[in-house]
Amino acid sequence: MSAPLLRLLLEVLPCLLLGVLLEWRWPKLSRQLSPPLIRYGVPLSVLGMLLRSGLERSMLWAGLLALVGIGAGLALLRWLPGLRQLLPLPALRLGAVAGNTAYFGFPVVMALLPPAAMGTAVAYDLAATLLIWGLGPALLTGERLQGRPLLRALAHSPACRALVLALLVGLTPWSQQLGALLMVPARLVLLLALTILGIHLGPLLRQPPGERLSPWRLWPALTIKLLLFPAAMLALSLLTPLPPLARQAVVLQAAAPTALAVLLLSEASPASNDGSSARAATLVLWSTAIALGSVPLWRLLVG
Repeated sequence: MSAPLLRLLLEVLPCLLLGVLLEWRWPKLSRQLSPPLIRYGVPLSVLGMLLRSGLERSMLWAGLLALVGIGAGLALLRWLPGLRQLLPLPALRLGAVAGNTAYFGFPVVMALLPPAAMGTAVAYDLAATLLIWGLGPALLTGERLQGRPLLRALAHSPACRALVLALLVGLTPWSQQLGALLMVPARLVLLLALTILGIHLGPLLRQPPGERLSPWRLWPALTIKLLLFPAAMLALSLLTPLPPLARQAVVLQAAAPTALAVLLLSEASPASNDGSSARAATLVLWSTAIALGSVPLWRLLVG
């Protein structure tokens, strides 16, 4: 096993396990840690990595690929009869293409790729946030597409705040020095984000065995999210002028497990009593567990 892959596992696994243990002892801990982390920690962390990587033209291509890939994936899963039959619930269709690009994707890209790839990862996350929070409520809750919730979601996105800060700080003569200064706290913040992800997974692990769905019942969504969707994004990226490093970042973000936003949206859905919430929770849990092995394999493939 290569050194970056070993470092990834040594960072991700202990943080996730620590989060699960903390949730068992303090069940409401994530409510106290998540707001300041999202508001201050993650933006400053991503800001440091953006200042180190710089704002490249490849960021535009990464955002466009995310919009095209996720949008086309949702359309195919909804309108093709065969795929719609495999994934009958809207929550599963959204979970098959919506990845956890912030809590999981950012630490993975930072651990496995050079700092120059972080700008591409941020651009992908921004576009994914736009679609997930823009189309997600309409798909799961039956709400109409409205501009205000979409703008609110983007305003609360850590990547969006970091991008605005990076544009402002980039105008000063201290951008490189500040980027180097922020790298250590940036890594610590992303490790804390992984710990909070483990805190969110804690209640899912504590479900009684009779209430926990088998991953075999969700194999279509898991196969699409962790195998077919990243393969499709790799194929799309080969049609663009993306440099190899940016292409690797796009594929790793596409290979991220199902986003926690899918679970939150499904719990708020009026149709949550149809089992959508339980399936979304199981999909988040098992996709995260399997991604610990599948994401390093994608890194070896595209690297």
